Amino acid sequence: MNSIKVEVLLASFFFFLQVLNKTSNYFKEKKVLLIRMRLSEFVWILGLLLALLSTSQAFKDFCHVKPKDVPLEPKCVYRSPEDEALTADAKPEKVPENTNPRVWELSKANSRFALSLFKQLSQGKPSEANIFMSPISISTAFAMTKLGACNNTLKQIMNVFEFDTIKEKTSDQVHFFFAKLNCRLYRKKDKMTELISANRLFGEKSLAFSENYQNISELVYGAKLMPLNFKEKPELSRVTINDWISNKTEKRIQNTLPEGSLNSNTVLVLVNTIYFKGQWKSQFDKDKVFKADFYVSKSKTCPVSMMYQETKFRYGRFTEDKVQLLELPYRGEGITMVLILPLKGTPLSEVEENLDLKKLTGWLDNMRETAVSVHLPRFRIEDSFSLKEQLQAMGLEDLFSPRDASLSGILEDEANNLYISDAFHKAFIEVNEEGSEVVAATAVVAIGRSINLNQEVFMANRPFLLLIRESTINTMVFTGRVADPCDP
Repeated sequence: MNSIKVEVLLASFFFFLQVLNKTSNYFKEKKVLLIRMRLSEFVWILGLLLALLSTSQAFKDFCHVKPKDVPLEPKCVYRSPEDEALTADAKPEKVPENTNPRVWELSKANSRFALSLFKQLSQGKPSEANIFMSPISISTAFAMTKLGACNNTLKQIMNVFEFDTIKEKTSDQVHFFFAKLNCRLYRKKDKMTELISANRLFGEKSLAFSENYQNISELVYGAKLMPLNFKEKPELSRVTINDWISNKTEKRIQNTLPEGSLNSNTVLVLVNTIYFKGQWKSQFDKDKVFKADFYVSKSKTCPVSMMYQETKFRYGRFTEDKVQLLELPYRGEGITMVLILPLKGTPLSEVEENLDLKKLTGWLDNMRETAVSVHLPRFRIEDSFSLKEQLQAMGLEDLFSPRDASLSGILEDEANNLYISDAFHKAFIEVNEEGSEVVAATAVVAIGRSINLNQEVFMANRPFLLLIRESTINTMVFTGRVADPCDP
């Protein structure tokens, strides 16, 4: 019920009270009872309206509501099959403190999807190519798509994005826990650290979109529908969407939708943007930046501006897996960058091939605070790609098929001829001595550096992996491969 309707009914109620007060002397005793009955009914209605209004306000603070308080009823619901591998003898997993168990499961699901998508991308790119993406951004966009999905399309989304691993078996509850996860991710960390996400639906203005679909999308994801004229002005619509993305990412992400990506048949575009700007908790000294060689491959080296500092960080060296890990925290609690560097002589492709969430979690759990001599290049990576082929290869086939897609929950008339023609993702990161997403200062060459031989040395002068994560629940916000950070 919107605020205008509430205001009208409240005004009607108070007008009724005024009329009753002026005319009460004219009513005889028999009619007083009737009036009181009507008045009590009106008071009951008013109480209901106020309760609805109060609940509506509570939904704005989604972080404190319970599932039964939120009316999430998409057109179709998928129930995940029981996991036979879970037995009564299975050791219960420790859930992080102050964390909803289902939110913890969703975080792990997103992390598994992140690693699966990264492997899928790396197979199609040469080993010398950079990769950078936000898996949580991609998952969010397709979770919004899931709101209108039915039948096998819904099942495939649940499977590919690992949503069906959450013990709350029905697909509608995934949206509730996604909102709860967002509360953890996008709370204010520090005045110098920003992690901001924004969602939007852009729909063909001539079509009637399901009010239920729009309401849930706005309630859970804050994704309001903006009508655009795709049918007559697809190019102008594309520019409008790209401008919106640019504005939401401090103009860092430009032209996400390439020319020709929209046409007169476009019906709905779902957009999720994410922007991160952080400063290191322990910043690198500008006076200790020096030129060094980066070994892109056995046959290729290039110059980089290498940053340097010696301090205590969470660090781990895992000889059996031929890797060393370093965690660099940002100011504020929770957001960190994890660097995964192969030991000398080990190609990064070998680490990528064997990486899974269980192995990664084991490394992270066994890192310890250690004095480390850190050498890390400045780098700037911008990556963009179409998700269609990658997700189809991972099993999300029906959603992109004009014949097989089932998105009948999106339009009011339940038309079943909708499908996703493509999906695009673009991400950017810049790392320097101050942190991430900050304009770098001029490099100053330093000489005569001393290294304490008793310290561990983390020399990132060869390709490595990076994760930017919310460390308390290990949610991967960004993932990437830094294979070519060479100075321009």
